[in-house]
Amino acid sequence: MTYEVDHRKPRPKRRGRRVVLTLVSVVAVIVVGALVAGMWYLNSLSSAYEDNAQTFEESFPEEEGRPVKAEDDESINILLLGSDENGGSGESEDLPRVPQGGRSDTMMLMHVPSDRDSVQIMSIPRDLWVEVPGQGQHKINAALSLGGLPLTIDTIESLFDARIDHVAAVDMLGFTGLVDSLGGVTVNSSYDQPFTTAQGYTFQPGEQEMTSEEALSFVRHRQSFPDGDLQRVRNQQAFIQAVIDQTVTPSNLSNPGRVRDLVETFSPHVIVDDTLDSGAVASLGWNLRGAVNNVDFFTVPTGESSYSDDGQWIFYQDEQAMADISEALADSTLDEYAASR
Repeated sequence: MTYEVDHRKPRPKRRGRRVVLTLVSVVAVIVVGALVAGMWYLNSLSSAYEDNAQTFEESFPEEEGRPVKAEDDESINILLLGSDENGGSGESEDLPRVPQGGRSDTMMLMHVPSDRDSVQIMSIPRDLWVEVPGQGQHKINAALSLGGLPLTIDTIESLFDARIDHVAAVDMLGFTGLVDSLGGVTVNSSYDQPFTTAQGYTFQPGEQEMTSEEALSFVRHRQSFPDGDLQRVRNQQAFIQAVIDQTVTPSNLSNPGRVRDLVETFSPHVIVDDTLDSGAVASLGWNLRGAVNNVDFFTVPTGESSYSDDGQWIFYQDEQAMADISEALADSTLDEYAASR
């Protein structure tokens, strides 16, 4: 059976609103929950996070050889991993599993500049062909299955010559509860044609109301698109922006019970390194309270697509873009780079 989802007049495009699946829950933890830090119910919120969020048993590679930040560099880089207990797109994929989580389906780098005036979220295509330290050339998400989280971090640090300070993984089940708690979401689909998912939902271009089941189907699907995973990323971006817009509202943030409910909904589906505790989250969120409307999202540019020697469909790197991103991270100008995308 096919379900037609109503659509309305598309909203104007906003600059840089690009991101992948993981952002919703992590931003909810870091921004939504933490923005209430200092308010009278902080202890209650802290316990809701600490009691539910899990911690990785092993997160970071050996210190020797890792990038070192300059003494005056107070920026923060957080690696975000998406996982799905039901597997990837829900269609036909077999992806490596996040430790203590589901399957690794998305990857992104969240950059918080030293001045805390903005946030840049950079999605990394999972099919990007990279050098995995000690393992040769592979898709970037293969690092997880080849050496777990430490090798994944080592791979990304080597790719951008930038230090990862924290890591978090979120599974899709957290999104279901979050969307349900919002009573559904209004998502603006950027694809210029209708498409039908494997679950039987048909989506039209423009804005449409989605239940949690429809939203999950929307963000998992890629079979209809000529550029495959890149359009799926755009769909995920649209969904995530919708959840952010409908979560970070004055009525939500000023309601202690509402914020606690949101944290309790998604925190059981979050796995973090042992330094990203409630105190670190609250401190970061409080410092970012002025940046909530200054978040730039973009996707790492890719070069040509082709098949690897062993038959995998891959994206080669855009070498100039990789150099530019590395330089921007080092110079604290990633906001300028994101604005140019």
